[in-house]
Amino acid sequence: MITLLGKASSINVRKVLWLCEELDLPVAHEAWGSGFRSTQAPEFLALNPNGLVPVIRDGAHVLWESNTICRYLAAREGRADLLPADPVGRSRVEQWMDWQATDLNASWRYAFMALVRQSPAHADPAAVADSVGAWNRHMAILDGQLAKSGAYAAGPHFTLADIVLGLSANRWFMTPMARPHLAAVEAYYERLSGRPAFLHHGRNGLP
Repeated sequence: MITLLGKASSINVRKVLWLCEELDLPVAHEAWGSGFRSTQAPEFLALNPNGLVPVIRDGAHVLWESNTICRYLAAREGRADLLPADPVGRSRVEQWMDWQATDLNASWRYAFMALVRQSPAHADPAAVADSVGAWNRHMAILDGQLAKSGAYAAGPHFTLADIVLGLSANRWFMTPMARPHLAAVEAYYERLSGRPAFLHHGRNGLP
């Protein structure tokens, strides 16, 4: 059985929980992080020296970085529908996964820390406004891709890219800020909401 270390409220842990439900893969979940066991404890740092969640243990194999964990589990279970075996199909999925982890995440970080976490270190109104603007611009890029594909991030079928981007969309909708009307993103969010695993782990349990 896979062991997953990380608190269930973490956006990156929720990626793995959502995927495990899609895979019908049993997982032993241990809560680590703020409010639970410290990720700075020596036994956790021995698994991930970055002190971040999630981490999985699969027998002797230990792995961190949420998008990499998702790729590993999909490949482990032979789910070519989620992560194609052919190089072109796989590259389309991984392109959007990597974009989520880099460009998109970088755009929202300051605004999220200020508006949701109310971090005193993120209280500069100009920086918040810049971050909100960048976040909305990046979500417009996703909107354009979804309008082109007509369904999902990497094409007409649900893939791993939609697990990581679905959680990003949830964060965008749940953050108290001004946002543009993005019809394709809104339709995408409702399409994902037809999946029970997204309701459990991606949409905060909300119908």
